[in-house]
Amino acid sequence: MNRKDYNIAVKEYSGRLFRYVLKCLGSKEDANDIVQESYEKLWKNRKKVPLEKSKSWLFTTAHNLLINHTKKHRAGLIEDENCREPMVSSVSYELKDLIEKALNGLPELQYQIILLRDLEGYSYKEIGEILHLNESQVKVYLFRARQKVRLKLKDISVLVA
Repeated sequence: MNRKDYNIAVKEYSGRLFRYVLKCLGSKEDANDIVQESYEKLWKNRKKVPLEKSKSWLFTTAHNLLINHTKKHRAGLIEDENCREPMVSSVSYELKDLIEKALNGLPELQYQIILLRDLEGYSYKEIGEILHLNESQVKVYLFRARQKVRLKLKDISVLVA
């Protein structure tokens, strides 16, 4: 990858990468730091990373940095389920709140797969490359995550009705 390819990667993927990290962390400052560090690592490894692999390489790097960030900031603590940024913005506030609560109850890996698939629109293969899973694992985790969300929303709708 040369300077021109690197600039293409920055223009192509920085917005999506930032949204992904922001949804996982909920903090713009931390998200900016992780995206910046991901691009810094890409620049340092530019001779090893071809342009066509830069997208998955960036998301994998950002994912690993997210894990490290989470471990560092939550060492020994139970994850705060209200720390995630809301995913849905075009529905009513009440429904949005219910969906947030259902999503926040998911294990981190399932939450990230839902973000990548349903919010960002990545293919199973791309998600697998980012998270170091095969396509079958991605499909299973996504299925289970959606099933958990449906069940939680169903339970909540029974209580509300």
